[in-house]
Amino acid sequence: MTIEVFSGATTPLSAVATLIGTPTEDKGSPIQGASIFNKPASHIIELLASRSTTSSAVYIYDVAEQVGFGTLTKTWSSAMDSTAPVISLQTRAGAGLSLVGRLSEGSSQDCVKGAVLTAYTTPAGLAAMVESLSYLPPATSNSRLIIQVPAVTTAGPSFALSPTLASLSATFAILPDNVVVLLSATPQESIDLAALSYKLTSSHVVHIFDHHGISRESGHEFVPTLQLKETPALGVQELIRWSGYQFFDYVGDSNAETVVVLLNGPLALMAKSIATRSSGLGVVVVRVLRPWDGDVFKQCLPDAVKEVHVFDDVPNEVCQGSLFVDVFGSLYGPNSPGPLVRAHRVTPTKTSSFLSDPAQFSTLLAELSYQAPTVTHLDASSTKKLLFFSTPKSTLSPLPQTVANSFASTVSARLLTDHDIFSKSGGVTADKIVLSPRSEDIEILPMAAAFPSGAADFICVLDTNLLKSHSLLNQAKSGAIVLVISPWSSELPYNLPAAVLSAAVEKKLRIFTLDAKAISSGFEAELGVDAVQRLVVYLAVLRLYLGKAASEPAIRKLAEGVAREVALGGQLGKISASSWAALEEVELHIPPAVAEGDAKPPSPLKEFEFNAIAVETADGQTVVNGSKVSSWHDAAKHLLFPSVFTPPTPPSEEAEEYIQDPSLRPEVPEHTYLVTCTVNRRLTPLDYDRNVFHLEFDTAGTGLKYAIGEALGVHGWNDEQEVLDFCKWYGVDPERLITIPVAANEGKMYTRTTFQALQQQIDLFGRPPKSFYAELAAYATSPADKLALQFIGAPEGSSTFKKLGEKDTVTFAEILQRYPSAKPGIETLCEMIGDIKPRHYSIASAQSAVGNRVDLLVVTVEWTAPDGTPHYGQCTRYLAGLKVGQKVTVSIKPSVMKLPPDNMQPIIMAGLGTGAAPFRAFLQHRALLAQQGIPVGPTYYYFGSRHRHQEYLYGEEMEAYILDGTITKAGLAFSRDGPKKVYIQHLMLEDAAVLASLLKNQAGVFYLCGPTWPVPDVYEALVGALAKNEGHTPESAGEFLMSLKEEERYVLEVY
Repeated sequence: MTIEVFSGATTPLSAVATLIGTPTEDKGSPIQGASIFNKPASHIIELLASRSTTSSAVYIYDVAEQVGFGTLTKTWSSAMDSTAPVISLQTRAGAGLSLVGRLSEGSSQDCVKGAVLTAYTTPAGLAAMVESLSYLPPATSNSRLIIQVPAVTTAGPSFALSPTLASLSATFAILPDNVVVLLSATPQESIDLAALSYKLTSSHVVHIFDHHGISRESGHEFVPTLQLKETPALGVQELIRWSGYQFFDYVGDSNAETVVVLLNGPLALMAKSIATRSSGLGVVVVRVLRPWDGDVFKQCLPDAVKEVHVFDDVPNEVCQGSLFVDVFGSLYGPNSPGPLVRAHRVTPTKTSSFLSDPAQFSTLLAELSYQAPTVTHLDASSTKKLLFFSTPKSTLSPLPQTVANSFASTVSARLLTDHDIFSKSGGVTADKIVLSPRSEDIEILPMAAAFPSGAADFICVLDTNLLKSHSLLNQAKSGAIVLVISPWSSELPYNLPAAVLSAAVEKKLRIFTLDAKAISSGFEAELGVDAVQRLVVYLAVLRLYLGKAASEPAIRKLAEGVAREVALGGQLGKISASSWAALEEVELHIPPAVAEGDAKPPSPLKEFEFNAIAVETADGQTVVNGSKVSSWHDAAKHLLFPSVFTPPTPPSEEAEEYIQDPSLRPEVPEHTYLVTCTVNRRLTPLDYDRNVFHLEFDTAGTGLKYAIGEALGVHGWNDEQEVLDFCKWYGVDPERLITIPVAANEGKMYTRTTFQALQQQIDLFGRPPKSFYAELAAYATSPADKLALQFIGAPEGSSTFKKLGEKDTVTFAEILQRYPSAKPGIETLCEMIGDIKPRHYSIASAQSAVGNRVDLLVVTVEWTAPDGTPHYGQCTRYLAGLKVGQKVTVSIKPSVMKLPPDNMQPIIMAGLGTGAAPFRAFLQHRALLAQQGIPVGPTYYYFGSRHRHQEYLYGEEMEAYILDGTITKAGLAFSRDGPKKVYIQHLMLEDAAVLASLLKNQAGVFYLCGPTWPVPDVYEALVGALAKNEGHTPESAGEFLMSLKEEERYVLEVY
């Protein structure tokens, strides 16, 4: 049985309903729920922008996905027909030219069909596009561009996320006149202006909205503001006014002598709030930046104004923002100089400082208006603030949403989820909930202002370990309640850093503990342990938060709305009683100090820093910072880590028979060779998201011989710095000599340093088998570690083992770090882990053509685990980092990829991506035969990748082979280049008659190399070709292909 969570809350429709119609409750809706308007505003903006009735196509730039905008659109595009076609683009020099080109071509067919293009990018991405936008053709009702810009940018060396628009400081001034720039701050406004941007039919539109905070929050209500579905034919200014908005908003003292001007956004919301509480201060918020209307701006200023302070987002203190230029130009004239205009350059650091410390911002505005510097608290006393700390994707991570849903039916409940993926392996999640009375007049502030640091009324720590590593309790207000989910109760003070306990005592916090896992164990068989744990903690949160108003029956009654199946099953009462009884308050005391000589200096506690956005897709996947989060780690490691250790080259002796050097790799049973890297060249552009590279190795003097189509086994090394980091953590000297048995030769031993063994031989960063957990358990000194390892290694732990291996993709090193009390001796550990297995790559050269050389075609493998940890393919990472002149140990492995014995036999080659490698060798050999005057049979070559200009691997060589006739016919499928995806099987269908005849009548051989996914489609294409052209039925065609497989004429090498 599972526990279902029901919100029970309904919300009115927003203005977007007027523009796109009221959402219906159907199973095909990409955003499920009582109403789509219960979702964060960013989700609704994506929904609106991606509909085929709104956009002809959606272009998603990589930088947008990196901040969590566009992932849902991509998910919908693969599942829903009502989604516009989606095209992924990279941000680089000339970004935007493809959009301009599409619109410029729209004078004929596109113009009739409509080419209303939507692009998703960030402020930094828009800055890269601006030069291209100067070539935009005039906008028409059927041909225009709308750019949705989520305002969030990485800033500083820690990659913290910021809402700054500093990267656009020079952009706004050079945008073409036919581009309207809209800026929104609140969820309601963001949705309305996103909808309105598609109704400004005579202009291209850039819509910038706050994706740093407010638009990602759930719990906001949207009310209708646009009363008509049909949009009147009005100009920009009139249509903005018709929608209920103005170019500029003025808030504050009607007789203010000091006015502050800001672009609409988080700081503008804070400034407006401060102005309503201050005298002598006015605030002008710019909602429509382009076209700039100086007359309307002057009209909104009070007559008494003497000073105008313009706050401009700029990258540094010496830059001048465009907003100051606009304001100054509007107010200054030779006959009427107007008020004094002052520039305030707001750098990304200042933006973060103002948001994290609203009091600092309010003090500055008070000084500008010549008021006594007083701290204005923007967070209302009537609000209550709840803060949850957890780790991403933990069992209890859905709890904050459940809590927010429970309150949403009676009060306003805002929820914002932020992630920190750098301060802790696996990441830290902070969920902020702000509860306030429902009111039409309630002001909306950025979460940083509504929930400032040190203001939490209630903190729930769902992972005790976070208290040891992070300074969490500094977020609590004096006297706040803290709930810690932990098996400890009275033992808790002894397991926490002194700094944490001191903060708790100083703030007079009341700390409670709850062992949710122990309680749930009594119900897990029937209900599921994860579901019961969430319910147990949920009940405890309600009890502690409601305080004196709480009673066990009342809490149980409230919980029935979120645990309906449990309530119907009669288990809720028992669970509630157990949760009630198990909640214990901790008596706070600071344990006696350790003697000075024995004391270890405590590790400094880390601060939570928002640097990642996670998006949950409908298929249950979590996408963190798009697909680029791992590249940040990769880039950092390329800067920090030196090149791998290069072993000395043993003297080579060329003789009739090449004898393997016994000291080269004594643990490897294969015959190995030491070859020299002579070329390491990237084939794909640097800004392309796949690193495909070409390697060449000199084999002279090694005796290495290989046949066409064989594979090269590469005996790669582990990353040097990761090995050193592990040695430091494990407490072992990397220079210490250790003796390890030679697995390939029983009874033989050899000696190496620990560093050499762990870098060159031991598969420390490989995936552990089930037996490793059972073996490791014997060395665990902690009972908890021992039991966990024994469980995973036992048959009962199969599902946990499967999750660790297949989903979490943990390594030997990560398992050791998860269970730190299990530390066998380093020699024992090396034997337990075993050796690095060679990785085999199809050789991309024919030795008959290249001589003493062997070529490889490789793509780097990298992925992000569910907890946000970056992972890298061990061998592709090693190969990608090879330097010219570096030695590499290799071996040869036979392959099924062999040329037919008769040179006149036709060959049909189908390669996807790096699957082109063996076919390059085939073509080199057949070209050599042709040069020697030896006749060869027809050669058909099909190649598939995403983009021609980025991933046409060995494209120049292939074009040369086409021209000289080595390739009889080429079918090139670049799936993402056209409006419709085209794959190799589609091109094979075009040649169906010829291919069927080659296989049936001319003893042709078919080869497929690459990923497994196209195998069924390619198989069906061949079956269809034989059935249509050679008199086969589908069944007999399939049997014929299977017979070819037995004859090695239907050859697959897929992975």
